[in-house]
Amino acid sequence: MELWGKLVQWWAATPSVEKWWLVIGFTAELMFVMRFIVQWVASEWAKKSVVPDAFWFFSVLGGSMLLAYAIYRVDPVFIVGQGGGLVVYLRNIYLIKKHRRAMNSGVTV
Repeated sequence: MELWGKLVQWWAATPSVEKWWLVIGFTAELMFVMRFIVQWVASEWAKKSVVPDAFWFFSVLGGSMLLAYAIYRVDPVFIVGQGGGLVVYLRNIYLIKKHRRAMNSGVTV
């Protein structure tokens, strides 16, 4: 009961803006978990290692949200880590789209 009481006290004392940032932070972590679940399921279905497009979209969504959370928390290590990851995720999405455009126009990439 001691722990429950402390949690209730903490929740009551926590400003609304902090609670919203916690929701954003936990939702961002869920996006990161989803990318691994999507990759795992796709690989299981294919019986080989596969990285589906959804992996990169969840990466961008989760990474952007975690970057916003890190900026709000003023955490330079987390900011640099998430910012660098976003470059890789966005580059992969660009390459996917470029490949699709080339395939649709009949050009080999």
